[in-house]
Amino acid sequence: MSGKVVLVTGASSGIGRAIADLLHARGHSVYGTSRRPEAHTAPWRLVAMDVMDDASVLAAVTMVLAEAGRIDVLVNNAGLVVSGAVEDTSIAEARRSFETNVLGPMRVAKAVLPGMRERRAGLVVNVGSLAGRIGMPFQGIYSATKFAVEGLTEALRQEVAGFGIAVTLVAPGDTATPVVENRVRATAATDPASPYAADFARVIAMYEKDEKAGAPPSAVAGLVAGLVEGSRSGARRVVGPAPQRVLVAARNLVPGPIFRWGMSLYFGLKR
Repeated sequence: MSGKVVLVTGASSGIGRAIADLLHARGHSVYGTSRRPEAHTAPWRLVAMDVMDDASVLAAVTMVLAEAGRIDVLVNNAGLVVSGAVEDTSIAEARRSFETNVLGPMRVAKAVLPGMRERRAGLVVNVGSLAGRIGMPFQGIYSATKFAVEGLTEALRQEVAGFGIAVTLVAPGDTATPVVENRVRATAATDPASPYAADFARVIAMYEKDEKAGAPPSAVAGLVAGLVEGSRSGARRVVGPAPQRVLVAARNLVPGPIFRWGMSLYFGLKR
């Protein structure tokens, strides 16, 4: 084996696939996870893993450790986008999102960290989102999960630093991936009788237009590769379209009422 041993969750498509492909091309030993690895082909090792299932996570990590001997880098990328007004989102739908986006990275990290602590070296990269800094209308549950990933990452970073383990959050903006096709719409949100139906349809169409025109996943992959290889560093790295990065920065600079007015105006929401 050459390079580092890297485990990338959610590697069957989109950002995860781009990260796995680039790291493999650079000579790293890549293990990419998918719930259905038999449905995909890749030049690197595909591993079955469902981040919502404790036994599945443990089995996958155990297999990688048995085969490679170590895991140098964990990239927690697997995620789920659930869209709908908060009122229209069922508790079951919200729970599934938190299980995937928050408890999923936690499960995999818990399985990988003991080996990193023993070697006193390692890197954990959690893939967040610019939506983890701004509550996005009709993606409130998704924003909530990514806000949680921000806090989880910040706490974990402090806890494991003394063991020689680095923890970084990468926050992409809109990225041109299959997220449009894979978006899960809350069941009640698709009901024309929902009081939010018109606003939901309009705002989601805006999101999907921006996503299709978003940055290529290779931009995120390049940033992650830099973190893996040491040419990049930092506790939190942002990547994506410049206007979105400016918007996130403005969140902490512009007075709250003005920022909220601007968001409502942009999305055409009444105040």
